[in-house]
Amino acid sequence: MRLLKQQIDRKDGSGFATLLPEEPEDMWHAYNLIQPNDLLRARAMRRITKESDSGSVASTRIAMDLTIRVTSTDFDVGSGQLHVAGKVAVESEYVKLGSFHTLDLELQRKFTIEKADGWDSVAVEMLKEAIDTTKRAQVWAVVMQEGLANICLITEHQTILRQKVEVPIPRKRKGGLDGHEKALDKFFSTLLSTLLRHLDLPAQTTPYKPLLLASPGFIAESFKSYIHAYATRTTNKPLLTLLPSILVAHSSSGHQHALAEVLSDKTVLSKLSDTKYARETALMDRFFELLRKDDGRAWYGPREVERAVEKGGVGRGGGVLLISNALFRAQNVVDRKRWVGLVDRVREVEGGEVRVLSSLHESGKRLEGLGNVAAILTFPLEDLDEADENEVEDGDGEL
Repeated sequence: MRLLKQQIDRKDGSGFATLLPEEPEDMWHAYNLIQPNDLLRARAMRRITKESDSGSVASTRIAMDLTIRVTSTDFDVGSGQLHVAGKVAVESEYVKLGSFHTLDLELQRKFTIEKADGWDSVAVEMLKEAIDTTKRAQVWAVVMQEGLANICLITEHQTILRQKVEVPIPRKRKGGLDGHEKALDKFFSTLLSTLLRHLDLPAQTTPYKPLLLASPGFIAESFKSYIHAYATRTTNKPLLTLLPSILVAHSSSGHQHALAEVLSDKTVLSKLSDTKYARETALMDRFFELLRKDDGRAWYGPREVERAVEKGGVGRGGGVLLISNALFRAQNVVDRKRWVGLVDRVREVEGGEVRVLSSLHESGKRLEGLGNVAAILTFPLEDLDEADENEVEDGDGEL
């Protein structure tokens, strides 16, 4: 994402930012930045009808800049399309004030955001991350089993299923393995040609980022051998360069959900140690390890985590707040301010670490099952899940 212009007051957060999305990942950043009630200005196409003096009606499409007050957003992960609906906030010659319109944000088309309640600390941090060109790590992964493979792209903020490959493979029979082997060879051939279309190897620079191959049994290892044989036979230099970067791992199946277990493997994580996803996965693993120990250093859920922060348990020396970015897309302004306040307290007052996890990564999905917020404490705290006297009194009318 390229920042074209920015005027944001540091004191009250008023102002705007004009951005130019340049790659599909930028649409995910835009989805997180744009909130209900924000002002969004972008290029739009409107169909205008005009009636002539003779009574005939002519219809034409006109390009114009429109400013809307956002009411909702719709993001398609697979296609990377972002549709933003709202009411027209600035009247123009062709569009009435208050009429509804949907802006379709696209790559290489600039847009301007002005936050309804100012740019808070979380929004500013999201903006910095969106325009940071160094955070462009992408890892391709293929989870497979005989006859089925899911080709996935893992970015800093989301896991995207790019394509599913399915080829029927007959079962092995005694004395008649030819049919099975031929079908498996066809499966590998189809998978490799499909994978190469997505990888676009000649356009990449060396060294290549890891390519993860995962499967039950030896399917992934056999596919790696097939790639090696094909690259050698065809003297495909880009593919030969990729071979040392191929990492084989075990998975329980060839379905996409098996990717979570693959990416929690310590060997795989060590290869991806410089990526945001690997760090977040490692933190989630540490959280669950502490939770199993039940020693009072791992808590989850809104009320419990807020209490832990109030008691100074998420501070310097190892305290980590894990929070999903889904909470910052809340339409309720009060809810958003609640979580922004919690993040600010941990960072600025307590001195702890804050990790905002993507809801489209497996680590974020694991956190979703915990109420979208969890914490690793610097020291044990007990009974954070018990209702205090005020809550009992409010709920039952008596102590």
